[in-house]
Amino acid sequence: MKQKNYITCCLLLTFSLLTQAVSAQNKSFITTITEQNRWVDSVFKQLTRKEKIGQLFYVRAHTNRGKAYEDSVATIIRDEHIGGLVFFQGGPVRHANLINLYQKQSRVPLLIAMDGEWGLGMRLDSSVSYPYQMTLGAIQDNTLIYKMGQMVAYDFKRLGMHINFAPDMDVNNNPNNPVINYRSFGDNKYNVAKKGIAYFTGMQDAGVIVFAKHFPGHGDTNVDSHFALPQLPFTKGRLDSLEEYPFKQAIEAGISGVMIAHMNIPALDSTKNLPSTLSRPIVTGVLKDSLRFRGIVASDAMEMQGVVKNFPNGEADVRAFLAGNDLIELSVNSKNGAKLILKAIKKKQISKEEFDAKIRKLLAAKYWAGLANYKPVSSTTIPQDINRTAAAELIQQLADASVTVIKGSGQTIRQDPLKKTAIISIGLDKPTVFQMELSKWYPNSMIFHVDKNMGVPEMNRMLQVLKQYPQVFVSIHDTRTRPASKLDYSNNVKLLISELAAKPNTVMSLFGNPYTIAGLPGIEKSTGIIVGYQKEDAMQRSAVKVITGLIKPAGKLPVSVNAFFPTGTGISF
Repeated sequence: MKQKNYITCCLLLTFSLLTQAVSAQNKSFITTITEQNRWVDSVFKQLTRKEKIGQLFYVRAHTNRGKAYEDSVATIIRDEHIGGLVFFQGGPVRHANLINLYQKQSRVPLLIAMDGEWGLGMRLDSSVSYPYQMTLGAIQDNTLIYKMGQMVAYDFKRLGMHINFAPDMDVNNNPNNPVINYRSFGDNKYNVAKKGIAYFTGMQDAGVIVFAKHFPGHGDTNVDSHFALPQLPFTKGRLDSLEEYPFKQAIEAGISGVMIAHMNIPALDSTKNLPSTLSRPIVTGVLKDSLRFRGIVASDAMEMQGVVKNFPNGEADVRAFLAGNDLIELSVNSKNGAKLILKAIKKKQISKEEFDAKIRKLLAAKYWAGLANYKPVSSTTIPQDINRTAAAELIQQLADASVTVIKGSGQTIRQDPLKKTAIISIGLDKPTVFQMELSKWYPNSMIFHVDKNMGVPEMNRMLQVLKQYPQVFVSIHDTRTRPASKLDYSNNVKLLISELAAKPNTVMSLFGNPYTIAGLPGIEKSTGIIVGYQKEDAMQRSAVKVITGLIKPAGKLPVSVNAFFPTGTGISF
C-alpha cells in the first residue's frame, strides 16, 4: 500500500513538475541542490529514516560476474533502499540492460556511477577510450579537453549513467606514485586546475555529475591506498598552497562533487592512523567550512585497505558519515554500516538538520540528473553510438595536440626521406602503426623489431647491421595496460637504446609514460626526441605527422622528467 501511495503521489506531481524538471540542468548544479524543490520535498517525505539512510550508500555492480552476482545486487537495492550503484567491468550493452532492470527494483530512481577518467573504456570492453589525463596535461588548447568532457558525458548518459567519478585533480609531483601518476594532469598545480576545470565543465554542462578527486591531494605519495594507508607529512601551509589548489579552483568553478582520499594527514588531523575520509576536521572543517563547498562529498571506495584495515565491520562507514561525507561509496557491508549510522543518529551524534540536508542534497542531485522523469534507455544502437566517428576524430585531435618534441628541430627530426633509413620498434614483435605509416614517407627504409628482453648476441648483431643505415627512427613502446614510471625492459635493451641514441641522425619516439625517460640514460644524446605519452595508434600517427611536417608540435611536458627535460619543455617548429 505504501508503494502504491508513493507512485500515485509522483504521478499527481508529474504535470506540475514537468517544466521544472526539464529546466533543471539549465541551472548550475550547486544552485539546483541548494534551492527549494517540490520533487525533492515529495520524495523526502515518503521515506522512512531507514530508507533515508539507504540513500547514502552506493554499491558495486558488474556485468561480468554472472547472474547470481547480478541478483544479489538487485536484492540489496530492494532490501536496503540504496541511493545508487557504481558500475565496474563488463560490456556497454549488458550495462545498459542491467541498469534498466535495476531501476525497476528501486522506489526512488538510482543514480548510476562509474570511474571513467578516460571514458567508458576505463571499465568496459568494446568501448571508446580517450587519452589519459597525463596526455591531456600536455595539450595547450583546453577547448579540446572541454569537448572531450562533453563526449564522455554523452557516452555515460547513453548507457543510463549519471555520475562520473572524475576528473583526477591530484598534483602528481612524485614520479614514483603507484596509484595516481598518469591519471593526473601533471605536476604543475596551475595546469592541473585549468585542465581539470575544462574537463569537468564539459561533462557537467552536458548533464553528468562529476567529482574532483582525491581531496586534499594524493599526488605526492608512494603508497597505494588500495592496499595501505598513505601519509601526507606536509605542513598545513604546503597543503593549502599546493595539494588543495586545484580543488579550490574547481569549487570556485562550480564543480558538483569532491571525493575524499584515504590518507593520514597529521597537519590537518593528528589522530593516529585516521584516514582523511573519516576525519571531521578535514571533511567538514576544511572542505565544507573553510573552502565553503556546497556540493556532494563522496568517500573514496570504503572497501580499500587504506580505510578498512583499522576500521572494519561497518565502523568506517559510520565514521565517514559523521565526518561529513554525503555519499558512501562501496561499503564492505552496507547493511551493517546502515545499522551503525542509525544507531549514531538515535544517539544524536549528528543533528537532524545535518542528516536531513545530506539526504535532500542527494535527492536534489537525482532531480538535476533528470531522474524526476526517469526513462529507461534503449540498448539497440549502443555499440555504434559510443564508438562513433566523431569520437575517433576527437581522439586523433587530442593526440595531435599533445605530441611533444623535447629535442630537435623540424629539419633534424624529419631527416632525408631519400636516404637509407632504419625504422626500429622496441617492445613489440610485429610492425607498428608508427613503422607502417612512417615507411610510406621513407621508400628506402627497413623495419626492425627489438624484443624488450633481447639478449646481448642479438643486440650486437643488430648494431652491426645498423652501420649500413645513415639515419634511424626508433619507437619505444610500453605495451602494459598501466603505463608505469619505469619501463619493463631488460638492462640489455636499455643499453641498446643508449647505443642507438649516440649514433648520428637518430630520432627517438616514446609511446609510454614520460617519466620513463629518466630511466633511459643516454637518450638525451639523440638527434631528436618525441613524446607520445601512451601506446595507442592515434599517438603513433601523431608522431609520424610531426616527423613528416603534417602538423606542428604544440605539446608541453606536463611533468618534470629530469634535469634535461623539466615541466613545460616543448619545442614548436
